[in-house]
Amino acid sequence: MAKSRHRDRRPGRRSPYRDPRRMILVLTEGTKTEPQYLSGIVNSLKNPRVSIQIAKQHGVPVTLIREAKSLKDASRQLAESAKDHNLAYDAVWCVFDVDDHLGISNVKEMARDNGIELAISNPCFELWLLLHFRESPGMQHRQKIVELLRQNVAGYVKDIRFDLFAGKHIDAKGRARRLDHLADACGEPGQNPTTGVYRLIEAIEAED
Repeated sequence: MAKSRHRDRRPGRRSPYRDPRRMILVLTEGTKTEPQYLSGIVNSLKNPRVSIQIAKQHGVPVTLIREAKSLKDASRQLAESAKDHNLAYDAVWCVFDVDDHLGISNVKEMARDNGIELAISNPCFELWLLLHFRESPGMQHRQKIVELLRQNVAGYVKDIRFDLFAGKHIDAKGRARRLDHLADACGEPGQNPTTGVYRLIEAIEAED
């Protein structure tokens, strides 16, 4: 009996599975507090699609935006080369403080033009940490914010234990959001005190 010419064909190579969760890169200017806290948040939400990296260059926010754009472009090139969309960052965030940096409006424009999200704290990231324990103390210098934080986190310098903040980020988000609304109502978005870290946390939570 002649063999059939229509043999079962092996299925072709399947396209890479598209993970429904967005791939997020978070680039921090700070080398200790910010990555320690954000890594704790990511681990608590068990989301492997969020990557926390410390910027290689420091000094001014513009360098942070440039590095973020470079990493974003590199991930897209890698994804195209490997034909795997999962390798490309869907969102890239930069985390930094206002401090005494000048030209923040230009930095925001540069980030917007390059599709980079910003989580800016004015005056500092410690304001976000302080909001885990209490309402904002009003406009303060960063050193005063640190002093107030030490009343809740004994001996705070730069290293933190995430377990001291775990679960309290829900209250912190509400307090930070109210500060944003107040600043907007006054016609001074991003004024001291405000922190956009709550928006980053919400983006990470949305991927859970």
